[in-house]
Amino acid sequence: MASVGRRAMDDRRRTVGEDTEMTSDLNAIARLKAPDLTVIEQLAREAFERLPPSFRALCEGVVFIVQDFPDKDALDAVGVENAFDLLGLYEGVDISDETALRTDVNRIFLYRRPLLDYWAEHDETLGHLVTHVLVHEIGHQLGLSDEDMEAIEAAAR
Repeated sequence: MASVGRRAMDDRRRTVGEDTEMTSDLNAIARLKAPDLTVIEQLAREAFERLPPSFRALCEGVVFIVQDFPDKDALDAVGVENAFDLLGLYEGVDISDETALRTDVNRIFLYRRPLLDYWAEHDETLGHLVTHVLVHEIGHQLGLSDEDMEAIEAAAR
């Protein structure tokens, strides 16, 4: 009978400890703010640096621009009506065309609010999501397959 009581006390202590740990985690979470434009840009830069060098070389000099939402021109360019449906957009010369003049600036737009909305609804990290969007925006310009882009993402982890 004493061992049953002891086990119950051990279970109770574990529950109290877990509650204390959870409360601490909740307090930390309660103080968090949504990532701002600067944080998203930093995630993009870090993600870009983790991409394979051969892939990065194909889009050397690309500029990251983070905005809260895509503008009407961006939505119209890809045929999207709802701003929350567009997470990112590549704008610039076709980087797969070796004869194209490289005078224009190639830009990747990342849209913070759609990214955060998607992140809140799915089970993945924000860093992984930003990496995914970058790889796909560049990859589509290069004509890469989904399998190729998945391999590049995997190499960036």
